[in-house]
Amino acid sequence: MTAVVAAAVAAAPRDRWRAWRRLRRRPAAMVGLVVVAAFVALALAAPWIAPYDPLKTNFLLVRKPPSGLHWMGTDEIGRDVLSRVLWGARASLLAGVVSVAIALAVGVPLGLLSGYVRGWVDGLLMRITDGLLACPALILAIAMAAFLGPSLTNAMIAIGITATPIFIRLTRGQVLAVVVEDYVEAARALGNPHLRIAVRHVLPNVLPPILVQATLAMASAIIAEAALSFLGLGQQPPAPSWGSMLNIARNFIGQAPWMSWWPGLAIVTVVLAFNLLGDGLRDAFDPREG
Repeated sequence: MTAVVAAAVAAAPRDRWRAWRRLRRRPAAMVGLVVVAAFVALALAAPWIAPYDPLKTNFLLVRKPPSGLHWMGTDEIGRDVLSRVLWGARASLLAGVVSVAIALAVGVPLGLLSGYVRGWVDGLLMRITDGLLACPALILAIAMAAFLGPSLTNAMIAIGITATPIFIRLTRGQVLAVVVEDYVEAARALGNPHLRIAVRHVLPNVLPPILVQATLAMASAIIAEAALSFLGLGQQPPAPSWGSMLNIARNFIGQAPWMSWWPGLAIVTVVLAFNLLGDGLRDAFDPREG
């Protein structure tokens, strides 16, 4: 029995390297990874590479089209759109990371508890999860953000809470499939405490699908943050956010369409990149793939 447990633990690093090799053979996934990495780098470097202060106004340059001085044009009060897009990437990517981190921190332990303990604990957690899943995620996020108050922090909390039920249910399903495996039974027979079995032997073997879902949830969280900012419940002006930039740009779509082009293109590009990366990870972690 000890050999069974040891073999399962030793196989984990090999599986990760095998998944990485599979991922590298998928051009779409690698393009998604490169684009995501590029956006992260641009967001981190925004204070140094943004050509202008994103909050600085210039009423002599109101709604100027793209030019050599302002590559993406200026907005309704003369602010540089490129600088605001770069700084807005910080808000959008931060919202994606923090929201998913909240959902993981709450959802994975609860899903692990539900699937491992089962019984009335499982029943109670699943009924609460079903109730949350019955509400459309965006509507629930809007209601929670409105209740907490308009700010980027509250928007991230609202998005994270609405994404939590998905991770609870996913983790529970994976745990139910893993707890009947031979190496888990062997660990029990050796007298390992339940907490050690759950954390040391069950959790590592349910992480791949959770990682895939987390990648896809990043895309959903970025869209949700843009929607909340568009409605005035996320990042508050004058701080730049792609959603709030679109909200302002819709009033000038005829006179200055470039105000909506760039934040809209940024949202589409980064969301598509996360989805491509998530699809690639799903295939890479699939044991049926070669």
